[in-house]
Amino acid sequence: MSIPNIITLGRIMLVPIIVWAIVSSQMEVAFAVFLIAGISDAVDGFLAKRFNMTSELGALLDPLADKALLVSIYLSLGIWGDIPRWIVILVVSRDIMIVTAVIVSWLFDKPVEMRPSKVSKLNTAAQVAYAALVLAALAFGFKPSPYDIVLMGLVTVFTLSSVSLYLVEWLRHMSTIEAK
Repeated sequence: MSIPNIITLGRIMLVPIIVWAIVSSQMEVAFAVFLIAGISDAVDGFLAKRFNMTSELGALLDPLADKALLVSIYLSLGIWGDIPRWIVILVVSRDIMIVTAVIVSWLFDKPVEMRPSKVSKLNTAAQVAYAALVLAALAFGFKPSPYDIVLMGLVTVFTLSSVSLYLVEWLRHMSTIEAK
């Protein structure tokens, strides 16, 4: 197993720690763990590309780690009322729809090549920025306005755009299935 994959697995193991920190109102710890996860994401990506350590496993684990972290943070913050529940539903629903589409594709023996679009990358960046702002505001006791509203708007627009683009691409991909 490569060093980038080990780092990614470490990031996955940070998920229960950050959830515990949020539900225990240990926001300084949650913010610190979030920063560590972000740095580890950058480091594993750099190492994989710079030293030609990319792998099929890493291509699956890295987005899984990112999604596990973000979905867990959004769910935890939403349950505790620190972010609006509608944004949690939007973010989590998008990921559920994408995973469902991938599973259906496999079931029909038409696997979909997983490659994030530019909109999807912008979506992830907006989700990370919003989560970081909320965690920082809770950890250090400042009001995130108006930046939280701006980031919520970006998360909303990019999430809806991303799921729409994925849906169109998936329907196009699946349209070649023969009717029986």
